[in-house]
This record gives sequence, structure tokens and C-alpha cells, in this order.
Amino acid sequence: MKNVEELASYLQPFIHQLSTGERAKLSKQIGRDLRKSQSRRISEQKNPDGSGYIPRRKRLREQKGKIKRKMFTKLRTNAHLKLLSTADSIAIGFVGRVARIADIHQRGLKDRAAAGAPSVVYPKRELLGFSDQEIKLIEDSLLKHINL
Repeated sequence: MKNVEELASYLQPFIHQLSTGERAKLSKQIGRDLRKSQSRRISEQKNPDGSGYIPRRKRLREQKGKIKRKMFTKLRTNAHLKLLSTADSIAIGFVGRVARIADIHQRGLKDRAAAGAPSVVYPKRELLGFSDQEIKLIEDSLLKHINL
């Protein structure tokens, strides 16, 4: 199954068989697993399709040495990567100032790195999205929950 809509329509009859409490428990568990998977993928510097992030460009003062830390190290923590789940939905994303920064990278928009700095078009780096493994994870979690 290549996209989330196909997965949702396939799993819908199974989900409706569960009580509201069971659906809430299932969505919370799936949300946790997805957030962990998204965080791991961000840590590996990979887009949902498996391609690597475009490396950050070197700034003038960094020309001499190599940048030693990965991009988005703080963004991928649970403090910034929020999870909201109900019996009917799961939402994983960023809020506040962090959401603005993530959106700029997610869509490859133009922004300033600091006040007074020149505007830069950031390369598209998909922080959030569904990989094939994550779609399989959702399907497996539901089937495992139903078989219990």
C-alpha cells in the first residue's frame, strides 16, 4: 500500500469493530510508535522516501572546519515533536516557533537565519511524512491489537 488513504480505507472496517476506549488506546500506541519512527528518521537525516537530506551549506565563519553536529537534533526530541491522539485521530507535529522552522525546511521556503541576515532559500528537507515502513508499522499495530 503506497499511501495513507488506501491504508485508512483498508483498515476502517477493523477499526469500527473496536470500542471507543480500545480505539483510543490503539491510537495512542500507534502515535508513540510513529513519533519514535519519525524521530529516528530525522536523526538519520533521511526523507520519508529514503533519500538523504541535502547537507547544510557552509557559512563564512565555518569554512575552515567541518560542522560536527547533525541538523534538527533538538527538533526531534519529544519536547518539540508533539503527539496528540484521540479515539478517532492521531496528530504528530511541531508547535510554536519550532513549527515555523520545521515548515520552512519541510517545504523548502525562504527565510532569514538571524535578524539582519540575508534571506536564504532553504532546500526541501521533509521532516514529517510517511515512509513505507511507517505505513507497515500502522497496519501491523492494528492487526496485532485486534488479535489480542
